[in-house]
Amino acid sequence: MPLLTPRPAVVSVSDLNRRVRILLENQFETLWVGGELSGVKKAPSGHWYFCLKDSSAQIECVMYRSRAQFLDFRPENGQQVEVRARVTLYEPRGTYQLTIDEIRKAGLGALYEAFEKLKAKLEAEGLFAPERKRALPAFPRAIGIVTSPAAAALRDVLTTLSRRAPMVPVVIYP
Repeated sequence: MPLLTPRPAVVSVSDLNRRVRILLENQFETLWVGGELSGVKKAPSGHWYFCLKDSSAQIECVMYRSRAQFLDFRPENGQQVEVRARVTLYEPRGTYQLTIDEIRKAGLGALYEAFEKLKAKLEAEGLFAPERKRALPAFPRAIGIVTSPAAAALRDVLTTLSRRAPMVPVVIYP
């Protein structure tokens, strides 16, 4: 007769996320983090959402209206900033983020400056001229998607394409 081993305790996803949030938030004190703003959005609620990034990493950030009302400038993509923040975990999604208490400008970000320089060069070459633009074909022969294979919206795009254009090959470029 086989020995019965006790079944391990099972925790809910909500309980796990709550435990991780407590550990994470107790591990880090408020700290200053420097980086470049990207994907800046102001919600109707007055909260600001954006990514803070450098050349090799990024982190999602939120600045709630109660803190954002004290901003002395409007955050914009490409700005180099320093933020005073707390590392937090958003329990419903299980994602960690920075909750911003204060932002101060530190100049234009190097990534944004490089982007603007390239854009100006291509503009000077006439590559953005209206006469060079081609209309999109009514029936594409192939579709290319440039994204992370782990991107949340990728599955939605692929599902929609399989319904609307199952015969069109799709290339995903990470």
